[in-house]
Amino acid sequence: MPAKLPVGIIGLGRMGQVYARQLAAMPEVDIAIVSDVLADHAQTFAAEIEAKSWSTDYHDVLDHPDVRAVFIISPTNTHAQILVDGAASGKALFCEKPIALTVAETDRAIQAAEQHGAMVQAGFMRRFDPAYAAAKQQIEDGVIGTPTTFKAIGRDPFCPPLHFAPRAVSGGLILDMGIHDFDLARWLMNTEVHRVYTEGGTLAFPELNDVGDIDNAVVNLRFENGTIGNVEVSRNAVYGYDIRTEILGTEGGINIGQYRKTALVTLTRQGATHDLIPYLHDRFIPAYINQTRDFVTRVINNQPPAINLYDARASLIVGLAATRSFDEARPVELSEFPPLPNAG
Repeated sequence: MPAKLPVGIIGLGRMGQVYARQLAAMPEVDIAIVSDVLADHAQTFAAEIEAKSWSTDYHDVLDHPDVRAVFIISPTNTHAQILVDGAASGKALFCEKPIALTVAETDRAIQAAEQHGAMVQAGFMRRFDPAYAAAKQQIEDGVIGTPTTFKAIGRDPFCPPLHFAPRAVSGGLILDMGIHDFDLARWLMNTEVHRVYTEGGTLAFPELNDVGDIDNAVVNLRFENGTIGNVEVSRNAVYGYDIRTEILGTEGGINIGQYRKTALVTLTRQGATHDLIPYLHDRFIPAYINQTRDFVTRVINNQPPAINLYDARASLIVGLAATRSFDEARPVELSEFPPLPNAG
Protein backbone atom coordinates (compact mmCIF):
# COMPACT_ATOMS: atom_id res chain seq x y z
CA MET A 1 0.00 0.00 0.00
CA PRO A 2 1.46 3.41 -0.99
CA ALA A 3 2.48 5.72 1.83
CA LYS A 4 -0.04 8.38 2.75
CA LEU A 5 0.57 12.03 1.84
CA PRO A 6 1.31 14.01 5.03
CA VAL A 7 -0.45 17.38 4.94
CA GLY A 8 -0.78 20.43 7.14
CA ILE A 9 -3.67 22.87 7.36
CA ILE A 10 -3.39 26.56 8.23
CA GLY A 11 -6.67 28.11 9.36
CA LEU A 12 -9.61 26.26 10.91
CA GLY A 13 -12.42 28.72 10.37
CA ARG A 14 -15.58 27.90 8.44
CA MET A 15 -13.84 26.97 5.19
CA GLY A 16 -10.78 25.53 6.91
CA GLN A 17 -13.02 23.01 8.62
CA VAL A 18 -14.60 22.07 5.29
CA TYR A 19 -11.19 21.31 3.79
CA ALA A 20 -9.98 19.55 6.92
CA ARG A 21 -12.95 17.18 7.05
CA GLN A 22 -12.55 16.37 3.37
CA LEU A 23 -8.86 15.61 3.84
CA ALA A 24 -9.57 13.50 6.91
CA ALA A 25 -11.92 11.36 4.81
CA MET A 26 -9.33 10.68 2.10
CA PRO A 27 -7.51 7.36 2.62
CA GLU A 28 -4.44 8.63 0.77
CA VAL A 29 -3.95 11.55 3.17
CA ASP A 30 -2.51 11.80 6.69
CA ILE A 31 -3.11 15.08 8.54
CA ALA A 32 0.18 15.66 10.35
CA ILE A 33 -0.59 19.08 11.85
CA VAL A 34 -3.22 21.82 11.91
CA SER A 35 -2.95 25.41 13.09
CA ASP A 36 -5.32 28.15 14.14
CA VAL A 37 -4.79 31.32 16.17
CA LEU A 38 -7.37 30.08 18.71
CA ALA A 39 -5.64 27.44 20.82
CA ASP A 40 -8.75 25.77 22.25
CA HIS A 41 -10.33 25.53 18.82
CA ALA A 42 -7.15 24.15 17.24
CA GLN A 43 -6.79 21.50 19.93
CA THR A 44 -10.45 20.45 19.87
CA PHE A 45 -10.71 20.30 16.10
CA ALA A 46 -7.40 18.45 15.77
CA ALA A 47 -8.83 15.76 18.02
CA GLU A 48 -12.05 15.62 15.99
CA ILE A 49 -10.26 14.93 12.69
CA GLU A 50 -7.50 12.87 14.37
CA ALA A 51 -4.69 15.19 13.31
CA LYS A 52 -1.40 14.15 14.83
CA SER A 53 -0.58 17.61 16.23
CA TRP A 54 -1.78 21.20 16.42
CA SER A 55 -0.38 24.68 16.89
CA THR A 56 -1.34 28.35 17.06
CA ASP A 57 1.63 29.32 14.87
CA TYR A 58 1.42 28.64 11.13
CA HIS A 59 5.22 28.46 10.95
CA ASP A 60 4.99 25.15 12.80
CA VAL A 61 3.05 23.77 9.86
CA LEU A 62 5.53 25.09 7.32
CA ASP A 63 8.48 23.81 9.35
CA HIS A 64 7.02 20.37 10.10
CA PRO A 65 9.56 17.81 8.84
CA ASP A 66 6.98 15.28 7.64
CA VAL A 67 4.55 17.55 5.83
CA ARG A 68 4.67 17.53 2.02
CA ALA A 69 1.64 19.70 1.25
CA VAL A 70 0.06 22.65 3.06
CA PHE A 71 -3.48 23.99 2.73
CA ILE A 72 -3.69 27.74 3.41
CA ILE A 73 -7.30 28.45 4.42
CA SER A 74 -6.62 31.35 6.80
CA PRO A 75 -8.20 34.84 6.51
CA THR A 76 -7.59 36.46 3.14
CA ASN A 77 -5.39 39.23 4.51
CA THR A 78 -2.88 36.63 5.77
CA HIS A 79 -2.49 34.65 2.54
CA ALA A 80 0.33 36.59 0.91
CA GLN A 81 2.77 36.41 3.83
CA ILE A 82 2.08 32.72 4.41
CA LEU A 83 2.69 32.06 0.71
CA VAL A 84 5.99 33.92 0.85
CA ASP A 85 7.08 31.99 3.93
CA GLY A 86 5.76 28.72 2.52
CA ALA A 87 7.54 29.04 -0.81
CA ALA A 88 10.86 28.59 0.96
CA SER A 89 9.67 25.51 2.85
CA GLY A 90 9.97 23.08 -0.04
CA LYS A 91 6.35 22.02 0.42
CA ALA A 92 3.52 22.10 -2.14
CA LEU A 93 1.03 24.85 -1.30
CA PHE A 94 -2.69 25.18 -1.86
CA CYS A 95 -4.14 28.64 -1.17
CA GLU A 96 -7.79 29.65 -1.12
CA LYS A 97 -8.84 32.60 -3.25
CA PRO A 98 -7.84 35.37 -3.37
CA ILE A 99 -4.15 34.77 -2.80
CA ALA A 100 -3.72 38.40 -1.70
CA LEU A 101 -5.57 41.71 -1.53
CA THR A 102 -3.18 43.85 -3.58
CA VAL A 103 -1.14 43.48 -6.75
CA ALA A 104 2.07 44.17 -4.82
CA GLU A 105 1.38 41.37 -2.32
CA THR A 106 0.45 39.01 -5.13
CA ASP A 107 3.63 39.75 -7.04
CA ARG A 108 5.71 39.21 -3.91
CA ALA A 109 4.12 35.77 -3.50
CA ILE A 110 4.68 34.92 -7.16
CA GLN A 111 8.33 35.99 -7.03
CA ALA A 112 8.91 33.90 -3.90
CA ALA A 113 7.31 30.87 -5.55
CA GLU A 114 9.42 31.34 -8.68
CA GLN A 115 12.60 31.84 -6.68
CA HIS A 116 12.15 28.59 -4.78
CA GLY A 117 10.45 26.57 -7.51
CA ALA A 118 7.41 26.05 -5.29
CA MET A 119 4.33 24.21 -6.53
CA VAL A 120 1.41 26.50 -5.65
CA GLN A 121 -2.24 25.97 -6.62
CA ALA A 122 -4.89 28.65 -6.22
CA GLY A 123 -8.33 27.68 -4.97
CA PHE A 124 -11.05 28.42 -7.53
CA MET A 125 -13.32 25.48 -6.83
CA ARG A 126 -16.03 26.25 -9.38
CA ARG A 127 -13.74 24.99 -12.14
CA PHE A 128 -14.07 21.57 -10.47
CA ASP A 129 -17.87 21.62 -10.30
CA PRO A 130 -19.25 18.97 -12.69
CA ALA A 131 -21.60 21.42 -14.42
CA TYR A 132 -18.93 24.08 -14.99
CA ALA A 133 -16.40 21.46 -16.11
CA ALA A 134 -18.94 20.09 -18.60
CA ALA A 135 -19.66 23.61 -19.85
CA LYS A 136 -15.96 24.23 -20.43
CA GLN A 137 -15.68 20.99 -22.40
CA GLN A 138 -18.69 21.82 -24.54
CA ILE A 139 -17.27 25.26 -25.31
CA GLU A 140 -13.94 23.72 -26.28
CA ASP A 141 -15.76 21.19 -28.46
CA GLY A 142 -17.50 24.02 -30.32
CA VAL A 143 -21.00 23.02 -29.30
CA ILE A 144 -22.17 26.66 -28.98
CA GLY A 145 -19.85 28.08 -31.59
CA THR A 146 -17.73 31.05 -30.57
CA PRO A 147 -18.62 32.51 -27.15
CA THR A 148 -19.87 36.10 -27.41
CA THR A 149 -21.44 36.94 -24.02
CA PHE A 150 -20.80 35.90 -20.41
CA LYS A 151 -23.33 36.51 -17.63
CA ALA A 152 -23.06 35.54 -13.97
CA ILE A 153 -25.20 35.95 -10.88
CA GLY A 154 -23.75 35.42 -7.42
CA ARG A 155 -26.16 36.08 -4.55
CA ASP A 156 -25.58 35.21 -0.91
CA PRO A 157 -28.59 34.81 1.40
CA PHE A 158 -27.27 36.99 4.24
CA CYS A 159 -25.01 39.84 5.25
CA PRO A 160 -21.54 38.75 6.36
CA PRO A 161 -20.28 39.49 9.88
CA LEU A 162 -19.18 43.12 10.04
CA HIS A 163 -15.67 42.15 11.13
CA PHE A 164 -15.28 40.20 7.86
CA ALA A 165 -16.74 42.78 5.45
CA PRO A 166 -14.02 45.50 5.40
CA ARG A 167 -11.79 45.55 2.33
CA ALA A 168 -8.68 45.27 4.48
CA VAL A 169 -9.92 41.88 5.71
CA SER A 170 -11.85 40.24 2.87
CA GLY A 171 -11.42 42.59 -0.07
CA GLY A 172 -15.04 43.71 0.13
CA LEU A 173 -18.11 42.49 -1.74
CA ILE A 174 -16.85 42.94 -5.29
CA LEU A 175 -13.54 41.18 -4.78
CA ASP A 176 -14.54 38.57 -2.23
CA MET A 177 -17.68 37.38 -4.04
CA GLY A 178 -16.97 38.44 -7.60
CA ILE A 179 -13.54 36.84 -7.95
CA HIS A 180 -15.08 33.40 -8.57
CA ASP A 181 -17.04 34.81 -11.51
CA PHE A 182 -14.08 36.81 -12.80
CA ASP A 183 -12.08 33.59 -12.87
CA LEU A 184 -14.91 31.76 -14.64
CA ALA A 185 -15.24 34.58 -17.16
CA ARG A 186 -11.57 34.31 -18.16
CA TRP A 187 -11.70 30.51 -18.19
CA LEU A 188 -14.96 29.97 -20.07
CA MET A 189 -14.54 32.85 -22.54
CA ASN A 190 -10.87 31.90 -23.07
CA THR A 191 -9.73 35.50 -23.14
CA GLU A 192 -8.67 38.21 -20.71
CA VAL A 193 -10.74 41.14 -19.45
CA HIS A 194 -9.82 44.47 -21.00
CA ARG A 195 -12.15 46.97 -19.28
CA VAL A 196 -14.73 47.01 -16.48
CA TYR A 197 -17.44 49.37 -15.31
CA THR A 198 -19.20 48.93 -11.96
CA GLU A 199 -22.35 50.27 -10.39
CA GLY A 200 -23.38 49.32 -6.86
CA GLY A 201 -24.40 50.45 -3.42
CA THR A 202 -25.59 49.63 0.07
CA LEU A 203 -29.22 48.83 -0.69
CA ALA A 204 -30.25 46.27 1.92
CA PHE A 205 -27.85 46.39 4.89
CA PRO A 206 -27.06 49.99 5.88
CA GLU A 207 -24.73 48.77 8.63
CA LEU A 208 -22.20 47.89 5.91
CA ASN A 209 -21.68 51.63 5.41
CA ASP A 210 -19.97 51.71 8.80
CA VAL A 211 -17.23 49.34 7.57
CA GLY A 212 -16.90 50.73 4.06
CA ASP A 213 -18.58 47.92 2.14
CA ILE A 214 -21.67 47.52 -0.05
CA ASP A 215 -24.22 44.74 -0.56
CA ASN A 216 -25.03 44.87 -4.29
CA ALA A 217 -22.97 45.50 -7.41
CA VAL A 218 -23.13 44.93 -11.15
CA VAL A 219 -19.90 44.78 -13.16
CA ASN A 220 -19.86 45.09 -16.95
CA LEU A 221 -16.93 43.45 -18.72
CA ARG A 222 -15.29 44.06 -22.08
CA PHE A 223 -12.88 41.29 -23.04
CA GLU A 224 -9.70 41.68 -25.07
CA ASN A 225 -11.22 39.88 -28.07
CA GLY A 226 -14.21 42.26 -28.12
CA THR A 227 -16.73 39.98 -26.41
CA ILE A 228 -18.74 41.24 -23.45
CA GLY A 229 -19.94 40.13 -20.03
CA ASN A 230 -21.78 41.04 -16.87
CA VAL A 231 -21.32 39.93 -13.26
CA GLU A 232 -23.89 40.63 -10.53
CA VAL A 233 -23.06 40.09 -6.84
CA SER A 234 -25.46 40.54 -3.94
CA ARG A 235 -25.74 39.85 -0.21
CA ASN A 236 -29.54 39.89 0.09
CA ALA A 237 -30.97 36.82 -1.67
CA VAL A 238 -33.27 36.06 1.25
CA TYR A 239 -34.72 33.05 -0.61
CA GLY A 240 -31.44 31.09 -0.74
CA TYR A 241 -28.02 30.72 -2.35
CA ASP A 242 -28.33 31.79 -5.99
CA ILE A 243 -25.43 31.04 -8.33
CA ARG A 244 -26.03 31.05 -12.09
CA THR A 245 -23.91 31.48 -15.19
CA GLU A 246 -24.81 31.83 -18.86
CA ILE A 247 -22.57 31.75 -21.90
CA LEU A 248 -24.04 32.75 -25.26
CA GLY A 249 -22.26 31.70 -28.42
CA THR A 250 -22.72 32.12 -32.16
CA GLU A 251 -24.37 28.68 -32.40
CA GLY A 252 -26.15 28.31 -29.07
CA GLY A 253 -25.89 28.90 -25.34
CA ILE A 254 -25.17 27.23 -22.02
CA ASN A 255 -26.97 27.84 -18.72
CA ILE A 256 -25.35 26.66 -15.48
CA GLY A 257 -27.11 26.75 -12.13
CA GLN A 258 -30.16 25.64 -10.27
CA TYR A 259 -32.55 26.79 -7.55
CA ARG A 260 -33.54 23.38 -6.22
CA LYS A 261 -31.54 21.43 -3.66
CA THR A 262 -33.41 18.24 -4.49
CA ALA A 263 -34.90 17.12 -7.80
CA LEU A 264 -38.44 17.35 -6.47
CA VAL A 265 -41.31 19.63 -7.51
CA THR A 266 -44.68 19.33 -5.75
CA LEU A 267 -47.74 20.25 -7.83
CA THR A 268 -51.02 21.21 -6.09
CA ARG A 269 -53.98 23.53 -6.69
CA GLN A 270 -51.84 26.27 -5.20
CA GLY A 271 -49.23 25.76 -7.90
CA ALA A 272 -45.74 24.27 -8.04
CA THR A 273 -43.40 24.28 -5.05
CA HIS A 274 -39.85 23.08 -4.49
CA ASP A 275 -37.04 23.60 -2.02
CA LEU A 276 -34.12 26.01 -2.46
CA ILE A 277 -30.37 25.66 -2.04
CA PRO A 278 -29.65 27.16 1.42
CA TYR A 279 -25.97 28.06 1.02
CA LEU A 280 -22.63 27.38 -0.57
CA HIS A 281 -21.96 23.99 1.03
CA ASP A 282 -25.20 22.56 -0.30
CA ARG A 283 -24.30 23.60 -3.86
CA PHE A 284 -20.55 23.17 -4.16
CA ILE A 285 -19.36 20.46 -1.78
CA PRO A 286 -18.67 18.08 -4.72
CA ALA A 287 -16.59 20.82 -6.33
CA TYR A 288 -14.55 21.31 -3.15
CA ILE A 289 -13.98 17.56 -2.87
CA ASN A 290 -12.91 17.33 -6.54
CA GLN A 291 -10.56 20.28 -6.10
CA THR A 292 -8.98 18.89 -2.93
CA ARG A 293 -8.50 15.45 -4.47
CA ASP A 294 -7.05 17.00 -7.65
CA PHE A 295 -4.42 18.88 -5.65
CA VAL A 296 -3.53 15.83 -3.54
CA THR A 297 -3.12 13.74 -6.70
CA ARG A 298 -0.93 16.38 -8.32
CA VAL A 299 1.36 16.50 -5.27
CA ILE A 300 1.64 12.71 -5.11
CA ASN A 301 2.44 12.51 -8.82
CA ASN A 302 4.70 15.60 -8.89
CA GLN A 303 2.45 17.36 -11.40
CA PRO A 304 2.06 21.13 -11.93
CA PRO A 305 -0.92 22.99 -10.41
CA ALA A 306 -4.29 23.02 -12.16
CA ILE A 307 -4.71 26.75 -11.43
CA ASN A 308 -1.51 28.70 -10.98
CA LEU A 309 -0.62 32.02 -9.40
CA TYR A 310 -0.81 33.83 -12.73
CA ASP A 311 -4.47 32.81 -13.03
CA ALA A 312 -5.02 34.06 -9.48
CA ARG A 313 -3.29 37.35 -10.28
CA ALA A 314 -5.36 37.95 -13.41
CA SER A 315 -8.66 37.39 -11.59
CA LEU A 316 -7.54 39.56 -8.67
CA ILE A 317 -6.81 42.46 -11.00
CA VAL A 318 -10.29 42.21 -12.52
CA GLY A 319 -11.70 42.46 -9.00
CA LEU A 320 -9.48 45.38 -8.07
CA ALA A 321 -10.35 47.18 -11.30
CA ALA A 322 -14.06 46.62 -10.66
CA THR A 323 -13.67 48.01 -7.14
CA ARG A 324 -11.80 51.05 -8.45
CA SER A 325 -14.52 51.57 -11.05
CA PHE A 326 -17.15 51.66 -8.31
CA ASP A 327 -15.09 54.03 -6.16
CA GLU A 328 -14.35 56.45 -8.97
CA ALA A 329 -17.60 56.04 -10.98
CA ARG A 330 -15.81 55.44 -14.28
CA PRO A 331 -14.76 52.64 -16.62
CA VAL A 332 -11.37 51.19 -15.68
CA GLU A 333 -9.01 49.45 -18.08
CA LEU A 334 -6.89 46.67 -16.63
CA SER A 335 -3.82 48.24 -18.21
CA GLU A 336 -3.98 50.78 -15.36
CA PHE A 337 -2.53 48.07 -13.13
CA PRO A 338 1.17 47.20 -13.27
CA PRO A 339 2.31 44.19 -15.30
CA LEU A 340 4.02 41.32 -13.53
CA PRO A 341 7.65 42.38 -12.86
CA ASN A 342 10.10 40.81 -15.32
CA ALA A 343 7.16 39.50 -17.39
CA GLY A 344 7.76 39.19 -21.12
